[in-house]
Amino acid sequence: MEIVESSETYRICHPRETWRRVSPILSEIGVKGMERIDHLDRLGIPVYALERISGEGVVYHLGKGPTDIQAKVSGAMEAIERYSAELKPEDKERLKDRPENPLDIRELVLPLGVYRSPGSRGGIRWIEGFDLIKECTVEVPAESVFHPYRGKLFRSNTNGIASGNNLHEAILHGALEVIERDAWSIAELSGNTYRRIDVEGAKNPLIHELLERFESASVNVVLKDLTSDVGIPTVGAVCDEEVWRDPALLCIGVGCHLHPEIAVIRALTEVAQSRSTQLHNRRKAAVRGSIVRKVDYERIKRIHRRWYEWRETVKIEDMENFASYNLKRDLERVKERLLEAGFDKLIYVDLKRTEVDTVRVIIPRMEVYSIDRDRISPWIKERIKRIRG
Repeated sequence: MEIVESSETYRICHPRETWRRVSPILSEIGVKGMERIDHLDRLGIPVYALERISGEGVVYHLGKGPTDIQAKVSGAMEAIERYSAELKPEDKERLKDRPENPLDIRELVLPLGVYRSPGSRGGIRWIEGFDLIKECTVEVPAESVFHPYRGKLFRSNTNGIASGNNLHEAILHGALEVIERDAWSIAELSGNTYRRIDVEGAKNPLIHELLERFESASVNVVLKDLTSDVGIPTVGAVCDEEVWRDPALLCIGVGCHLHPEIAVIRALTEVAQSRSTQLHNRRKAAVRGSIVRKVDYERIKRIHRRWYEWRETVKIEDMENFASYNLKRDLERVKERLLEAGFDKLIYVDLKRTEVDTVRVIIPRMEVYSIDRDRISPWIKERIKRIRG
């Protein structure tokens, strides 16, 4: 399982091959339209929006990438992931009321009200997963797996839902997303966003091409090192919008990968996706954009000024690179980094419903504040102290 494509993405086959395999699946899962939307912006970095009919109504999925084919595959894989993560009637056979080896739900970072009210934890449905570190089965709450799901512990989300050309690839990408959201959460909670990344020495030409597109569009972008105590490179990219002065376009993108240059590419394309999404949603009267646009541009930028400032700079070539270009070895390195940082579980639940392998990855005790402001762990202060130390 050697990695054969590592310039624009990190997969065991080229995006064109993946697209040939997954494109016929889209109509089967309810995708009714696929539209490239980056023409609404000035960057020219490919972004696609897919419209899918689900049991909840019409939902939109997004795909981005440094090239057109990668953005199409990204959008298609997201649609397949979200379809696979929806609770279906046949899933009820997998759910349990009495788990044999349940995960301690406190390790999922619960909202404060649930911590204080043990009675609210009753009536939980469980589903079996597999812990890759302890190499055993473990049951986890259904609301930590399916989305959307109306449970008793917290709002369901998509963190750790990932698909791949095989099972190992899906697990790796799911784990990296959970680690990314954890590092982003710590940066938000600690205010530690002052380490800039200098990518002048980057070897991947796509990084320089992407930055040239931002520069040509007069969009300033700053890259930040958000790597946590886990040590796997995590990059934040923030941009401003001094041309249109649209506060909704003060966007951030975050990327995490074993290879720091791929983390940079993911962060930059995520920013491009965020911008195009805001402009696309403007036509669809998005709630977020309409709220943000009521606030003055300069005020929004002042509120978030720490993202645009820095106190030190690290060169991209000095960031540690853990990529081995082999899926099994990469997963072993992820497990090693987790164990060294004090995380003793790496759980996945198989969600495969189509020909594409899809999983939900759960790393207990990791932070989720960046996607759910109601959930802050009781051990966050100690982690912040350790990171600062």
